[in-house]
Amino acid sequence: MKILLLADIHANWPALSAVVTAEEFDACLFVGDVVDYATDPAPCIDWLREHASFCVRGNHDHSVAQRVTVRPGGTFRRMAAAMRPHHFDALNDDHLTWLARLPVTEHVVLGGHSFLLVHATPRDPMDEYIANVEDQWQARLEHVDVDFVCVGHTHIPMELKLRNTTVINPGSVGQPRDGDNRAAYAVIEDGQVHFHRIEYDIDQTIEHMTASGIAEDVVRKASTVLRAGGNPTAHGGGL
Repeated sequence: MKILLLADIHANWPALSAVVTAEEFDACLFVGDVVDYATDPAPCIDWLREHASFCVRGNHDHSVAQRVTVRPGGTFRRMAAAMRPHHFDALNDDHLTWLARLPVTEHVVLGGHSFLLVHATPRDPMDEYIANVEDQWQARLEHVDVDFVCVGHTHIPMELKLRNTTVINPGSVGQPRDGDNRAAYAVIEDGQVHFHRIEYDIDQTIEHMTASGIAEDVVRKASTVLRAGGNPTAHGGGL
């Protein structure tokens, strides 16, 4: 069985489209944050509703569904604050209801392997931010008994093997932050994890922001982040 693992699409339809055009799969797992940071959330949600086997809620999915105002902060918060109002025009009630009803965690058995899906960590499924730190992850897995824990949130690919469990972060489809601007995803086949990158039309994503009426300075910052594969000065927490 070939399982496509996706995370952190962030309303970037050109990036998601490039991934799903390139990959055939038997099942698709999505570990949260389909919205915010770009301006084309509707087709991303529509694709997941039709093709994803299991999805869980990310912190941005929750905030958009609940119409939460973005708190002041750094680069990523400013981007989310500028683009979130556009989401309320771009998404209909069905989209928002789907976001609101996404589970926070999901236990899945596929292809003879067990999976726990969360956006952040098993301890704090939507918000806790942990990178590739073995002892911290080991503490979070103390009462977890699955083959794979699939997460997102950091936007950085990771495979961490801990005792009988492997933690996988496929990286971000729509806003990578590891210095590689190509859309990131993972494929799990016969228990083996393979990380992939694919180029997409970043210009198309930026042009959609401009056409959506996003402020010019925000579009410039978004362009810098997307073209650089993340802004090293803006890392800090899950936004």
